[in-house]
Amino acid sequence: MPASPFPDLQGRTLVFVVTEDWFFASHFLPMARAARELGLAVAVVTRVRDHRGAIEAAGARVIPLEAERRSLNPMAAGYAAGQLAAILKAEKADLVHCIALKSILVGGFAATLAGIGPRVYALTGSGFLGARTDTVGRLSQRAVRLLVRGLETARTRYLFENTDDPGLLGLDPADARVTILGGAGVDPDTLRPEPLPAQPPLKVAVVARMLWSKGIDLAVEAVRRARAEGAAVELSLYGAPDPSNPKAVPEETLKTWSAEPGIAWHGTTRDIAGVWREHHVACLPSRGGEGLPRTLLEAAACGRAILTTDVPGCRTLVRDGIEGLLVPSGDPAGLAQALIALAREPDRVARMGEAARARVLDGFTERDVMESVKNLYRSMLTP
Repeated sequence: MPASPFPDLQGRTLVFVVTEDWFFASHFLPMARAARELGLAVAVVTRVRDHRGAIEAAGARVIPLEAERRSLNPMAAGYAAGQLAAILKAEKADLVHCIALKSILVGGFAATLAGIGPRVYALTGSGFLGARTDTVGRLSQRAVRLLVRGLETARTRYLFENTDDPGLLGLDPADARVTILGGAGVDPDTLRPEPLPAQPPLKVAVVARMLWSKGIDLAVEAVRRARAEGAAVELSLYGAPDPSNPKAVPEETLKTWSAEPGIAWHGTTRDIAGVWREHHVACLPSRGGEGLPRTLLEAAACGRAILTTDVPGCRTLVRDGIEGLLVPSGDPAGLAQALIALAREPDRVARMGEAARARVLDGFTERDVMESVKNLYRSMLTP
């Protein structure tokens, strides 16, 4: 690669810590490329399955570390932290960038053991904690806040994907230690608007992991109700259950839904542009816990209207009535009425899609994210 315009950063090493290689490959390759543009050496410590090649193609070395994402066993976490600390020392890491909550806890502890002060803690959504509002949820949020802030150093900085999540850690979005990114960013040259398919029917797609927390069941129920009221609406589900996630929808349930009129489960797809070429509306009825859903960014980049819930992350991108519609979380009746309204107004659907594309170009592209991250790394690694 060309010589870095930042010679002070040549030879410095950034280590990403992330539980799964697929997660890094799907969301964070722009950050690795941004670090390489600065001249940093980049390593990614992760559980390696099928995505080593994609990560290495971004200029990063991959270092395997087995750690089960859904396990909460403190002994296992402590063992992983010890292994990780040894890796950080061997890599002579100058900066550790921990992605998502478990990696923050394990990586933060490992950085402490290794004596590394500069750290980026990136909360990519609050997960189950953000979706729960009961007493257990509030106590869990408080415990997480104490744990994460207890692993803070004077040189720790925080990344968030929306302005709601800093509050989970007792931080203000305006705090100098906080950076708000436009999600993972998307490439607007790869994902471009194409003409909408003929209507009716209104073709709606959910592209996501098949999790109860994503509201997949709510989308199915809403389409049932809309069709029962005579609306010409069809729903396509793209994605697979996540075996490491306790909120995965069973495959048998997905197959049962897919046998119903107007509902089809297609499994995973890599042809995101092809999905949106065949659909009018992107739907994500999330129950909460989102950062800034990449699936919505991809649909918006393709010029598709968005129907989602009024929860952190989703409402960061979508303004009700402009890029799409926001409905309350956990409300299939409200979701059904929104589908009925969109099915009746194809011109409005088209206008919302155009607005969604413009929204992405205003701060939500890969380049926007890369420049924000480069500024952060420079500020942390230069006097």
